[in-house]
Parts: sequence; structure tokens; C-alpha cells
Amino acid sequence: MAQKIIIDTDPGQDDAVAILLALASPEELEVLGITAVAGNVPLDLTARNARIVCELAGRPDIKVFAGCDRPLAHDLVTAEHVHGKTGLDGPDLPGPTMALQEQHGVDFIIETLRAEPEGTVTLCPLGPLTNIATAFQRAPEIAARVKEIVLMGGAYFEVGNITPAAEFNIYVDPEAAELVFRSGAPITVLPLDATHKALVTPPRNDAFRALGTKVGTAVAEMTDFFERFDREKYGSDGAPLHDPCVTAYLLKPELFAGRFINVEIETVSDLTRGMTVADWWGVTDRAPNATFIRDIDADGFFTLLTERLARL
Repeated sequence: MAQKIIIDTDPGQDDAVAILLALASPEELEVLGITAVAGNVPLDLTARNARIVCELAGRPDIKVFAGCDRPLAHDLVTAEHVHGKTGLDGPDLPGPTMALQEQHGVDFIIETLRAEPEGTVTLCPLGPLTNIATAFQRAPEIAARVKEIVLMGGAYFEVGNITPAAEFNIYVDPEAAELVFRSGAPITVLPLDATHKALVTPPRNDAFRALGTKVGTAVAEMTDFFERFDREKYGSDGAPLHDPCVTAYLLKPELFAGRFINVEIETVSDLTRGMTVADWWGVTDRAPNATFIRDIDADGFFTLLTERLARL
């Protein structure tokens, strides 16, 4: 039976690939809905981009909801310097024709978790955790109904990518992240420590383009666009595909390795605001609250991704 998931996202090229991978895997993943959040770009663009990606996948039946347009306690920080002014710069994709749902994304999350049997819905946040935290604030009882939260965010060994200490998704709304990590819901974290090993090298991108499909070409053009930033920043052989690691973990968890540890979120210090303080070595007495992934079988990941994208 397919896992029921809600994708919470701020597309972003890598978010787009994560959504495409989920929609290409209907036997394993049932996408109940997609909730957009402000992050890589403002909410009007993330909600638009989510619908563009659904239509690219040939799935205009997927329900897309607009969620929160700003973090819980601070002004929004965006990342157009990475993803371009639209968030999906690179391919020339038409605007969406499918409608945005009238219901607020947070209300959809709450309603769905109340309606579905307890322990059957997995939340898949690919951006700041504002929508998830807001849902838990408004309806605290739903945290116990979540099967698992599998999220992309944070870092420990790789430290920060938006500040020296913080990864972007957590940095944008650390108060939300703190609330989610303390919610008691089962959490698996795909941090930079794993995603920085999922590099779109030229041969891997050539494999996307060689699919000869609209989706394959669009994915290749997306990674062509944003890899320029990461190549210059890290001196790497390609750009890391962060968010698709969440979908891949749901499909093939054996491609990943990590530890069940304590993860706390720094919200006070100006120097380290948004840092994920991961007790990897077990040097505190704080109770473990998350499975923190450190390693990925990158070849297996790209084999899975390429095979599934070929279905669309």
C-alpha cells in the first residue's frame, strides 16, 4: 500500500525535482496534497511553482494549497541569488492553468491529519518549517497522529550554507524548527551532511537530458541553472540535489545511513541563529529526538531518480 504523504515546499529547482520524483512513484507514494510556504522565494511564487511542477508531471489533479507567507517571528529571508527571481529559473516552463485551492495550507494539514487514520500520514517538508509548526500550534493533538516527518534541513559536519552556522531552511524560521523538533513526532532529517554528497555531476545531468522527455530536459535545465552558484561556492563537481533526498529516503531508505540522536535548534544567538545542534557523539544527556542522516549512496540515488523521472 502506498505511503500517504503531504509535501510542504518552497520550490526551488531542487524542490521541483523532489516533487517530480514523488509523482513518478504512485505505487509507493500517495501525494494527498502539496502545501506551499514562503522560503526560497515569496509565497505567491512558491504556490505558483508547485502548480507548474504538477503540470510538468502531467498531474494537474494534485491539490496545491498556499500556506504561510512569513516566518513565525522574523522577516522572511529568500534565496533568489541561488534559484533566480522566479525560483524555477532555467527551463522555459508555461504558467500554471490548474487552480490554487482556496483552503489555507495549514488548515489542510490539520484537517488531513485529523481525518486520516492515526499514524498513516508522513509530512515531507522541503523548506522552512513554518506551515508545520503553525499547524502544531493551532492543533497540538495532531503531532501524535503523524506517522513521521521526513525533512530536508540543518547540518552538523557541513555547518552552514546561508550563515557560517546555519542551513537555509532552518535559518529562515528557527522558531518553527524548534517547535517541530520538540513536538514528539518521529523525525528523520536529511541535512547538508547527506545532501552535499548527492552531486549532479555533468554525466548525471547528461543522463537526465538523454531521457529525451519534457521532464528530463526541464530537470537538466534546472540543475544547469543553479549549479553555477554551488560550483563557485564549494568548488564541487556539481550542484547538490538537496530536497529529492527526502523523496528518495521514502522510496529507498537503504540508500541512507545515520543515527538517532538529539537535535536542538539555536534561536537566540545572533552568531549561530538557526544552527542545528546535533549531538552526534552523544556527549549530552539530552534525549534523542531525530534520526540524523549523514551518508547517502549517491550512485544509487541518481539511478533511482533517473529511472523514475523516465516514467513522466
